[in-house]
Amino acid sequence: MITLQGTIEEIIYKNESNGYTVAILETEDDVVTIVGYMPVINLGETIMVQGNWVYHSNYGQQFKVDTYQAVVPASLNGIEKYLSSGLIPGIGPKIAKKIVEKFGLDSIDILQYNPDRLLEIDGIGKKKAQKIAEAFAEQREIRDIMIFLQEYGISPTYGVRIYKKYGNETISKIRENPYRLSEDIFGIGFKMADKIARNMGVDLRSDYRIFAGIKFTLMEFSSEGHTYVPKRELVDKAQSLLEVERELVEDGITALALKQEIQLENVDNEIRVYYMPFYYAEANVSKKIIELALTELKELDINVEEEINKLERESSIKFAKNQKEAIRQAVFNGVLVITGGPGTGKTTTINSIIKLFENQGLSVVLAAPTGRAAKRMSEATLREAKTIHRLLEYSFVDDETGMAFARDEGTPIDSDVVIIDEVSMVDILLMNNLLKAIMPGTRLILVGDVDQLPSVGPGNVLRDIIDSKVVKVVKLNEIFRQAQESMIIVNAHRINKGEMPFLNVKDKDFFFINKDSNKEVVDTIIELCKERLPKFYGYDPVKDIQVLTPMKKGDTGVNVLNERLQDVLNPKHKLKNEKQVGESIFRVGDKVMQIKNNYRMKWEIVKDDGINEEGEGVFNGDFGYVYDIDEEENEMTVLFDDNKKVVYSFSQLDELKLAYAITIHKSQGSEFPVVVMPICWGPPMLLTRNLLYTAITRAKELVVLVGNKKFLYMMINNNRITKRYSGLNKRLHKVLEFIKGE
Repeated sequence: MITLQGTIEEIIYKNESNGYTVAILETEDDVVTIVGYMPVINLGETIMVQGNWVYHSNYGQQFKVDTYQAVVPASLNGIEKYLSSGLIPGIGPKIAKKIVEKFGLDSIDILQYNPDRLLEIDGIGKKKAQKIAEAFAEQREIRDIMIFLQEYGISPTYGVRIYKKYGNETISKIRENPYRLSEDIFGIGFKMADKIARNMGVDLRSDYRIFAGIKFTLMEFSSEGHTYVPKRELVDKAQSLLEVERELVEDGITALALKQEIQLENVDNEIRVYYMPFYYAEANVSKKIIELALTELKELDINVEEEINKLERESSIKFAKNQKEAIRQAVFNGVLVITGGPGTGKTTTINSIIKLFENQGLSVVLAAPTGRAAKRMSEATLREAKTIHRLLEYSFVDDETGMAFARDEGTPIDSDVVIIDEVSMVDILLMNNLLKAIMPGTRLILVGDVDQLPSVGPGNVLRDIIDSKVVKVVKLNEIFRQAQESMIIVNAHRINKGEMPFLNVKDKDFFFINKDSNKEVVDTIIELCKERLPKFYGYDPVKDIQVLTPMKKGDTGVNVLNERLQDVLNPKHKLKNEKQVGESIFRVGDKVMQIKNNYRMKWEIVKDDGINEEGEGVFNGDFGYVYDIDEEENEMTVLFDDNKKVVYSFSQLDELKLAYAITIHKSQGSEFPVVVMPICWGPPMLLTRNLLYTAITRAKELVVLVGNKKFLYMMINNNRITKRYSGLNKRLHKVLEFIKGE
């Protein structure tokens, strides 16, 4: 085996997913091309590599690296290149030059052993010096870990996450039980952890492996919306995954139940297997719903019919029959569900209920599952509406506890009435945490459109509560005259009934452009967004127009559409900084979306009066625009709604995706002036009626569908609502029967 040492002069290619790299190494004697799995090398770094010479038919002689390690650079030029490589946040080329000019060959020692001396550098304050010192120390530790992980094909991004979770215990913890990665690290599933474990020689029949495989399978079912799994299905799927005897899986399920990590329940001669958090959540939700519904309310000294007449006079409106019924039932019920499609007056009804309660001196709080849904609710009611997480004061407690809700049974929400909008999006875990914080005697009003897509998370909460008939439900079903003028609303109701929409009605807001091939569909969508809609209607192509699609992949999926739309709506420009992350490029001006909840992410609003407002929390589904990309600081700033500025380190950019096009699932709770949607072939499980219905009801002013009418017919006729294993409906009945039996 041959050993070379030199400085990385150029990185020609790097695969971020597995660390495979092609680079130019300058040694004392020569300049050579090195290839191999080197996930943590950086431009300007001095490394020692071991391997052998190989000959490539296209690229000539190369050095194939088997192992490598970092070496502290020995020359001033090498140190400067190393420091300016982007490896250490806070040090870019300018600061690197200043450090080397000041400290010379001692620069690395200063960073490692005496970082306070960085304050001697012009432009480095105490806060920045501390940040640089911490980053340098972290990089030294993480390098050993990355080299340990590289042979298992774990990307640098995952390596950073693993290190942040386990710190300097990373290697010992992974050696003890590599399957813990699939539970502890976002993005690492059982299969990746299993690959590591297999390479480490872990037995196929190891308890660690069997338990991890069963829990992974349960979580796979939960990602499809299920709160439980029939035992037979769980065993089948886990056995296929683990490739072991069926008895070992069944024994593993029993062992996990004895350890109280899962719950087994016999219902109608079927053994149901619950992951423990979902079991507790379902049991608590059913108990609390019944408790809130049956608790005697403080009687209001009002004549409800007179109050309804008064509300009509004050608002100069005439309520529909079921709107009046909803207002009545809000007064007399501890739990009320109000459901209905677009144009049926949900907002008017809610506003009237709020006024009635406020006129009686009752306090009312409003909330919704997402930031955009809460903002819409606030705009519609002219009152503050919070996300459910913010209402429950979800925040970081400490390193051991992590994130937790401050509001619960001990410190409940201080309000007489709680109104939650867009409840179709609320999963069983969030509903459980919400109900924990609501005291008996508080009126709870749940509002939502049950015909929209169910929650992304597990459970079928709104539909189960409605179907159970254990609480009062009012369905608004009359479309108001002004709403009948909108083909968006008319067609939404037609689609919901299985009827074809009215297309291309003159001077209306719902259009269909017939195109047969996927290429024609995509080209037309690009033309609509870039030229036609901005030219004829004056819409901003980035801020006003949202492309929605059923799929992530494929010719008309999110990935292709985003790449094409970015090219035409925010093209590459020498004055626009950009940053490549995996196969995506973020560019200043891009429209982006947060794809996971990050409750600790700090934001800042700089107001016109110069006063700053600060807070924490960026949520799954939040839209923003890339405001700045700073290569010196290795940071990207995103401007979200309400002018919230959020600074991401480059290592956090996997939390963002381009959002010129998004999936229909991701659009839930949002509204856009214009929705453009491809209508093309896709899997039947995606081309469904409620998916189409959800998509078009996201549009406020204009819908344009592009594609083939046969697929539109297919979606409307496909009323397949994927079955979710959820026990809430039956459990609500059982709790009610138990209480009444007492």
